[in-house]
Amino acid sequence: MYPLSFITEEAFESHVKETIKKYGEKLKSFDLKRFNKNLIDPVKLIFDKTVYRSSWEEIIGNEIFRQRDKSNNNDIGYFHQGIFRYIENCEVPANGEHGGWDVIYREPEGIEIPDAGKVRTVYVEMKNKHNTMNSASAGKTFIKMQNQLLQDDDCACFLVEAIAQRSQNIKWETTVDKQKVGHKLIRRVSMDQFYALVTGEQDAFYQMCMALPPVIEKVVNEMEDVEMPHDTVMDELREWSQHLDEAPEGFSMAMAVYMLGFHGYYGFD
Repeated sequence: MYPLSFITEEAFESHVKETIKKYGEKLKSFDLKRFNKNLIDPVKLIFDKTVYRSSWEEIIGNEIFRQRDKSNNNDIGYFHQGIFRYIENCEVPANGEHGGWDVIYREPEGIEIPDAGKVRTVYVEMKNKHNTMNSASAGKTFIKMQNQLLQDDDCACFLVEAIAQRSQNIKWETTVDKQKVGHKLIRRVSMDQFYALVTGEQDAFYQMCMALPPVIEKVVNEMEDVEMPHDTVMDELREWSQHLDEAPEGFSMAMAVYMLGFHGYYGFD
């Protein structure tokens, strides 16, 4: 039985499907050319393999995973933000519209803000992790929120973090022009507390997380165009290493890795 009351099963599965589609290019297999597109650091790979007592398969596999993962954060950001378009009283504006906010939550009866009374609208800037903003970015975001409060005296602004340091809904204090600033209607809120606020269910985020794995499994199994990538990097490196006749015994794989980054350097040609 489908467990979530704040989003329909059809909508939840549709959003999961759209998120998976955004993986797109990352699901394609890695060959040696794609693996070395941005130039691998061979010295780092040699250190990592030796220090961590890893096999070449593990080190190359980890690097492929790192390259895929580097661009997946935006896709997961899409999941965290986009799901609110299916939740009552929430709007996810098109990119750049309505002030560029990630989510706008409206409640005619009023939204209770700790130590600040009620407002009818909450404007949300959403981040994946608590540490993804540097001081300049944080200052710019805070000023944006200040400006929104000046334009609308019946609102609050939230910095919502998917992965916060703790469950929280607190006054956000940061530094702007070397001055510590804060406002009771500008708040730092963890994702679980934002879900609780907009759904009225305290453990709504937990419920979503528990429902997610089987839904992803179901959607992936039903999507005909989603295939497991077959990476050929190790096969190509092994084949390449066999032609390095002058490499010291047992060193041919390391030499093949060196050639990824240093093939035009003195001595390596």
